Amino acid sequence: MSQLLEALQWRYATKKFDANRHLTDDKIAIIKKAFNLTASSFGLQPVKLLVIHNQKLQDELVPLSMNQQQVADASHVLVFCIEKKIDPSYIEGYFENVKEIRNTPDEILQPYRDYLRDHFKKESPEAIENWATKQAYLAMGNLLTICALEKIDACPMEGFQANGYDKLLKLSERGLSSVLVMPIGYRAVDDMFADFKKVRKTLEEAVIEF
Repeated sequence: MSQLLEALQWRYATKKFDANRHLTDDKIAIIKKAFNLTASSFGLQPVKLLVIHNQKLQDELVPLSMNQQQVADASHVLVFCIEKKIDPSYIEGYFENVKEIRNTPDEILQPYRDYLRDHFKKESPEAIENWATKQAYLAMGNLLTICALEKIDACPMEGFQANGYDKLLKLSERGLSSVLVMPIGYRAVDDMFADFKKVRKTLEEAVIEF
């Protein structure tokens, strides 16, 4: 079995973290870099990552997370947030970054710039929010794999009060809204879920080949 498959077999949605073990700065740096390298639609990166390592704040987030204690006990809590506004200014910022990094002439970029401006102008706010949220799921999926490879435990969560997170973390002031949460750290030795066998469909049921 390859290293990647072994890592995916090892990982599980951690139900109990060891509150006394913390990730090193090097491990967090890997997480942040992997997040920034995640693929995104149009390359626009409408997702930002909050990295929380603050016990008081983590404790305050627990009641906003369906009282899931992992949020308090984890080494760090990752919050995936989406940009609330994808407007011409945001799109222009993307192209300025392309020009700076690749030194691409404006005449080459202009057709794609015009296309994106027109595309997002036609989309409703709800459609843009749905699109951006899908990009957050891509980022979380990527980080789940990276965590597994780095032997970092994680628990992906949809069960939290987004409005409560947004208010407590003052995300509206940053033009953001929270969509996903993922505590990370190291499993507790007495987390019984660590030894449970994975329950998955057979490959024949899960995969269709043509």
